[in-house]
Amino acid sequence: MTESASSETTKGLPGLTQAALFGLCPRCGERTVFAAPAQVADACASCGLDFGELEGGGRFVGLLTMIVALLLIGMAWWIEESFRPPLILQMIVWLPVNVGIVIGSLRLFKIIFLYARYERRYSDSDNAS
Repeated sequence: MTESASSETTKGLPGLTQAALFGLCPRCGERTVFAAPAQVADACASCGLDFGELEGGGRFVGLLTMIVALLLIGMAWWIEESFRPPLILQMIVWLPVNVGIVIGSLRLFKIIFLYARYERRYSDSDNAS
């Protein structure tokens, strides 16, 4: 791939963290990737890009969730053993922390796969032409 074709394919693409946070489309940059907090939409409402054919991270979501759960359990256990906070305080703190970290990691993970497939698919089509 030439330098100009590579820069045209990735021109204007946001960073992965920003894309995951706001659900930005890899083609047009609009906030249309997610239909729900961690569910990828079928297509971009703005430019019509089919996200269904690009999303490939669905098989690994369970593995990611287990890894995140193990890390969170380890953190909760360490805090329990080190500080012994009251149970109600632990419930108040860990419920939103768990939900936020799991949804955030799923969004980031899905965006990484979606953007990687988008770049691979459209850089391959640039090479063919």
